Amino acid sequence: MVGMGVKGGSQGFARAVADTASVGLSLFPLGISFGMLVAHTGLDWWWATVFTAVVYAGSLEFLLLGLVAAVTPLGQIAATALLVNLRHVFYALSFPLARVWPLGRVYATFALTDEAYALTAGGEARSWSGSRILWMQVLLQAYWVAGATFGALASSLIPFTLHGLDFALTALFVVLTIDAWRARRDLPSPLLAAASFAVAALLIPGQALPVAMALFTAGLLARYALRDRGAPPAAADVPAVPEHEPEPEEPVLRTPVAASSRGE
Repeated sequence: MVGMGVKGGSQGFARAVADTASVGLSLFPLGISFGMLVAHTGLDWWWATVFTAVVYAGSLEFLLLGLVAAVTPLGQIAATALLVNLRHVFYALSFPLARVWPLGRVYATFALTDEAYALTAGGEARSWSGSRILWMQVLLQAYWVAGATFGALASSLIPFTLHGLDFALTALFVVLTIDAWRARRDLPSPLLAAASFAVAALLIPGQALPVAMALFTAGLLARYALRDRGAPPAAADVPAVPEHEPEPEEPVLRTPVAASSRGE
């Protein structure tokens, strides 16, 4: 039993490495930019490791760094964290936590990020084992923590004005969007998202992101409401009736020879 568990865990790790390779190429440089930001804020380098290992909230960490540097009240920080990461509550409704062994679910819940949810949203992920899902989340955080630590340590060697690192997060979500579309081939959803952002950028440029998210959410709700309304009603549960009734079996006639052979 132990050998089978170790073998299953090693297979899950090998597959998780392949699953997270493309995402890691974006998470690591994004972590470098965060580590550089931590160092140039005036904090010690090890704070980058602490933030990415303990907080591990992606975009919230960039925002949290500025709040901490400005000595923002704890209540305001908590309210900001709730609003930014409220979407994770909905992630848990469809994330395959049930496949992870009970003790591992504690970490799986903590490490439920946008990237982890996006990787498990495709059709292929329905057959993933619990160890593969857990290793996937461990590797994603490892890329993030390693990049942030490296960026903080090397901030004195890497110029702070290095261009392109700020685009890493955008590039990451573009890759995740393409992977999700390849898995589901649902063209109206990305088109609706692009249209929502275009309208928000034209109408309210200063608040384009929250307005675009609100428009996109409203569009999705309207789309699914119209689709459900146009769907045909489900057929009533009627017990199946066989097309042909079974024919009665013909009686077997025993001949005197057969009877005598059995001693009757």
